Amino acid sequence: MKLRFIILALLIGGIFTNISAQTLQSSYFLEGATYRHQLNPAFMGERNYISIPMLGNMNLGTSSNVGLTDFIYKFDDPTGKYDLTTFMSSAVGRDEFLGNLKTNNRINTNVGLTILSAGFHAWGGFNTIELNMKSNTSFNLPYELFNFMKTGMDQEVYHIKNFAVNSNNYLELVLGHAHKVNDRLTIGAKLKLLAGAANVDAKIDQMDIALNGDKWEIMANGTLNTAVGGGYYKTKASNPGEINGFDVDKAGVGGYGAGIDLGATYKLMDNLTLSASVLDLGFISWKNNLKGATRNKEPFTFDGFTNIAVDPEDGDPNSVDTQFENMKDDLKDMAKFYDEGKVSRTTMLATTINVGAEYAFPFYDKLSLGVLSTTRINNPYTWTQAMVAANVRPLRWFDASVNYSYSTFGPNLGWMLNFHPKGVTFFVGSDRMITNVTPQYIPTNNANTNICLGFNIAFGRHRD
Repeated sequence: MKLRFIILALLIGGIFTNISAQTLQSSYFLEGATYRHQLNPAFMGERNYISIPMLGNMNLGTSSNVGLTDFIYKFDDPTGKYDLTTFMSSAVGRDEFLGNLKTNNRINTNVGLTILSAGFHAWGGFNTIELNMKSNTSFNLPYELFNFMKTGMDQEVYHIKNFAVNSNNYLELVLGHAHKVNDRLTIGAKLKLLAGAANVDAKIDQMDIALNGDKWEIMANGTLNTAVGGGYYKTKASNPGEINGFDVDKAGVGGYGAGIDLGATYKLMDNLTLSASVLDLGFISWKNNLKGATRNKEPFTFDGFTNIAVDPEDGDPNSVDTQFENMKDDLKDMAKFYDEGKVSRTTMLATTINVGAEYAFPFYDKLSLGVLSTTRINNPYTWTQAMVAANVRPLRWFDASVNYSYSTFGPNLGWMLNFHPKGVTFFVGSDRMITNVTPQYIPTNNANTNICLGFNIAFGRHRD
């Protein structure tokens, strides 16, 4: 893994290639959903279950407050070779491009895979054992970075702040127990033992860029932390200490940690249930953290984004892939970090808070309306979401949900179908549906999409 890939990810990697996996929020109000205990440890399963290894809970997706069409545009190439180009093309107006961006352009991705899981009724409650893989990645791409890339020498000074990416990757062994205190109150908790695989935290708090003749002078204040078992930085021989790559000698566990989930449900009335949970209160202590930092003693020069042939008058504006490849090379030269050796470091997990309420209609108790508020705390990548869901259970072995949500990343439509007869369970759904695409199948709105499905074996008597 080379540093240039980290720098590329800071700008465009998350927008185009990242995936996310997490328990469907659309399952929050479905009593027959196998994995809704991952959203609130107080939720009990209807039956005992064991997951089919690696297939129990799979979810792929991404969310952001920007979309692919903010960076890729339809293009009338005079050579007839290409029909798409990037925002760097002179065929795309400055105001047309920058007018679509936010002050902070955010991309949050979560990858999670249930390797093995089981749940069973015993000891006065519902118990779960899980082995999960999680990868949480967040990007914050400031408006001023894109302003510099697009405007160039038409402006002489730029001030870029909060240019950052964070990725936390680990395995978790989870033990959970939900207990019914009385007819109205149920509580639950989970203990998590964590083994860290890799952590990357790169941020530029402040970057001042000033034009000097035909070159740019850059003063930057930033840090780079990389924690991977057996990893080490590569540095330039021509400029001692400057990081130009990363490699792994003997791969191993990067760190260890622990966490807890807490949850509760309370039946306020016979047809109104309140619920709340706090997930991933915990930490990982990284034993092989490599630190890098910028050096602010004097500015360094940067040629600018000069390697991107995107002008129609050039006769060959290059493909979209080539343009982004050249942007990546220029970004590598724009950000310089220097090796500062190993330091001890502890990172906190991104904590999620859920607060919900569900109302079952008295004239048909198999139909309910739910509202759910979700906040994920991970500064500066924190996001919030409010969801309204209609849920129906026409059969004992089938339930479904359709919902509308609005979050930091915009509006979303979601749904879930859940089949749970005795012997097997199968679910499929999405919290974020793509509704409009270009003829090239590029989403016209924000890059918010996911698809989730899972297969599990169910056994034991049905618990109402």
